[in-house]
Amino acid sequence: MKIRSILGALVIAALPFTSVWAENMTPEDIKKLVDEAVTKRLQEHERREGAMEKREGTVVPQSEPGIGPLPEVGKERRTESQPALSFGSSGSGRLVYAKPFVSAPKAIVGGYMDIQYRSQRKGSIENGYGGGTNGFDQQRFVPFIYADITEHVKFASEIEIEHGIREDSTQGTEIGLEFGFIDYLVNEPFNLRAGILLLPIGKFNLLHDSPLNDLTDRPLVSRLVIPSTVSETGAGFYGTFYPGRTSKMDYELYVTTGPCGYDTNGTPRVNEQDGTRGSRQRKCPSDDGLDINNGKAVVGRVAFSPMLGVEVAGSSYYGNSSINGNYNPLSITAIDWTLQRGPFEVIGEAAWAYARGNSRAIHTNTIAFSPGSLLTGIGGNSGIGIPPQRMNGFYIQGNYHFMPAFLTKLSPKRFGEGSTFTAVIRYDKVNTNLDNSNGTGGFGNLEQISVALNYRPLEDMVFKMSYQYQPMAFNPNTSQRIHDSALVLSAATYF
Repeated sequence: MKIRSILGALVIAALPFTSVWAENMTPEDIKKLVDEAVTKRLQEHERREGAMEKREGTVVPQSEPGIGPLPEVGKERRTESQPALSFGSSGSGRLVYAKPFVSAPKAIVGGYMDIQYRSQRKGSIENGYGGGTNGFDQQRFVPFIYADITEHVKFASEIEIEHGIREDSTQGTEIGLEFGFIDYLVNEPFNLRAGILLLPIGKFNLLHDSPLNDLTDRPLVSRLVIPSTVSETGAGFYGTFYPGRTSKMDYELYVTTGPCGYDTNGTPRVNEQDGTRGSRQRKCPSDDGLDINNGKAVVGRVAFSPMLGVEVAGSSYYGNSSINGNYNPLSITAIDWTLQRGPFEVIGEAAWAYARGNSRAIHTNTIAFSPGSLLTGIGGNSGIGIPPQRMNGFYIQGNYHFMPAFLTKLSPKRFGEGSTFTAVIRYDKVNTNLDNSNGTGGFGNLEQISVALNYRPLEDMVFKMSYQYQPMAFNPNTSQRIHDSALVLSAATYF
């Protein structure tokens, strides 16, 4: 108030010396003019005072978390630094709004979803182990949450909801954290990562999103030999090197919880029907989902790209899959390749799995087998049999991207820049029981040929139409070797 009075007196004293303020000004005009001049001077004074406080290091007091008016959730950062939330913060009902990301948002929410229609001629292993042969399915709804905590600390997560329309989890509904980890970035050749990790076994397990792939169904080898998607809790590091002018090398190396290859009674979870899928940590019969043997697994992948459009990679996984007191390691080795030239693309993957000792009883089993004896009479694809130790498989896929010129002329908005058609052909071959197969007669020996035509309005969204033919299939409901085929229509998009 004192400063305002002084400034007002100075402005009034200066009025007689200003020629433009001549005769015709009323007292109201003079008062309005004085008020405007005083306000302007006060603003200049406050700016000078603020600048001086900043230079002198004066700290502007901030409100304590949980105190003051409720924040506007989702607005941009309002202060240069957010007061830290701690156990010593006071407040009650307002404390739920005192989280740091409310006033300083960091996270980005996105994800993908897909929906499909399948008409399968018979019920075979390829369509869910003898499930329905005709119907719709909302197969996946997958939210992502990503965040930049600092310049060097990143967070990433994926929550997967499979067959979400089904309320009962015993009917196939799966809800889980596909991955959720924290990265500490050091430099390009070396960075740290810890959390629930997407294991780098082959390339498909890392890039399995429905909108990315040009066929609705995942490759057989990536479902049965490499149990995509497979993730485990652990820690490790990753990075990128540039050994030549045009070449690049990427690597990942982690130590993780390890496989869960046995039920608590000693029954193997690696079998002919499901391959290695039952050994994933998410399927572990342990109540807490933790390590069943206090052992750890090591997994790594090295990818070399000699030039743009060419990549070849090798990966390996090794860890004890048995419960305490036994050592029955599961190892998976894979190679993958990507070749791109113009509109053509050739991709593929091959994998070999070895569950050592899987066909014999472990020492702590309670299923009436003497330790080390052959496990006869254990269910598999072919009914009562012996659990397999070895399995392998591969797929090779060719893609051709094109856009007919007449469609672009017909509707540039729908078939213009960024949209494309893709013609696809893929051959799948897998054998989940190399120990017991008799030539091509083994029920774990599966084969599939897929042809498809896709339309992408933009790269992040795709409509798919495919026909599958299985010359070597198996119906677990009837325990018979069959031929099968299917028409599959689907749509998938990021959001």
